Amino acid sequence: MNYQHSTRYFRFLFSLLILSIFTSGSVLAQDGEALFKANCTSCHAVKDKVIGPALKGIETRRSEEWLIKWIKNSQAVIKSGDEYGVKLFNDYNKTVMTNFNLKDEEIKAILAYVKTEAEKPDAVATAAAAGAAAEEEKPLWPYLLISVVILFLVASVLKRVQIALARAVRAKQGVPEPAPVTARQRNREWVRQNKKLIAVILIFLTLAGSVSGWYDLQSIGISQGYTPDQPIKYSHQLHAGKLQISCIYCHSGAERGKTAGVPSANVCMNCHKFVRKGPTTGTEEIAKIYKALDYDPDKGTYGPNQTPIQWVRVHNLPDFAYFNHSQHFVVGKIACQTCHGQVQDTMTVAGQAMPLTMGWCVNCHRTTKVKMAGNGYYDDYHKALNDKGVADSLITVEKIGGLECARCHY
Repeated sequence: MNYQHSTRYFRFLFSLLILSIFTSGSVLAQDGEALFKANCTSCHAVKDKVIGPALKGIETRRSEEWLIKWIKNSQAVIKSGDEYGVKLFNDYNKTVMTNFNLKDEEIKAILAYVKTEAEKPDAVATAAAAGAAAEEEKPLWPYLLISVVILFLVASVLKRVQIALARAVRAKQGVPEPAPVTARQRNREWVRQNKKLIAVILIFLTLAGSVSGWYDLQSIGISQGYTPDQPIKYSHQLHAGKLQISCIYCHSGAERGKTAGVPSANVCMNCHKFVRKGPTTGTEEIAKIYKALDYDPDKGTYGPNQTPIQWVRVHNLPDFAYFNHSQHFVVGKIACQTCHGQVQDTMTVAGQAMPLTMGWCVNCHRTTKVKMAGNGYYDDYHKALNDKGVADSLITVEKIGGLECARCHY
């Protein structure tokens, strides 16, 4: 190999070396997040204490070498008599940390990810700052109001100028000034000259008032759109939508009886023992759950002063109307969204999406097909109808007595 070829060969090897260094660093940076989420998130968060301590600033507490040993086998570090390790173990109720069979490079990638996340601004603080910036923007309505006032003043001045010019013309032509006319006289004269128009206006107002009054009377007791403020800002859009938590997990009564029920705070604590901060409200709303249960998140203990959360009822049928959740959800296989709307997509606060009137229910019974196939509740009925040659597509709730008065009123 001559000198020129050897030089090119070494340059090529050097380029490969540099490329591999940068590529491996990039891969580790990307893998750090995946490794952290796969191994650490069940017990740790970057900025919050969960089962274990918050990891923010971990690189300043101990050396990288110590952290690698601790992550691989914390009990070995404790048994060696390491003072910091023993204190950490005791401070967290002697909870044994899992041993991780990770390479040193993988642990370093996790530590790099933690440091990067710790340096990011808090999402809630950022949202609050954005909100404050939006509030600082000057609203448009004062300028519109000022414009209207200016136009009114200009019109008044022009009107006065017109009156003054007309008076000057009359004076120049020797025409006497007309007798003053009061506003009452002007209005009376206008009425005399526009009797037909006034009659049409009165008829229109009478009809419009009657129609409006009819609809107002018809809407009595209908609460569609009712969205009351709740004591805790619980977001269905977050829990049922983004996190895809089943409706039945919280409203378990819908499977077993008449009412779906409101979950107790203990159901909330199945998750919020560990999840202490929300993506938009931070710790503020979750802290209200802790307060109701007299729960100390740092110690993980409940106190004696527990109080129920005073949720505001949204859906409220009249006493003379009977509705059974399990009949519709379990037997009828009706989706929750049919009556409650797309809570997972649109509702940060629960509201009444449908009118829930008798007409609305009756129309649903007329159009909803009964799901008989494979439904144990209807096995005998389904077989009898099939024997008679009745197609499943023709069987609606109306056809099996869904419009009988006693079904809902008894």
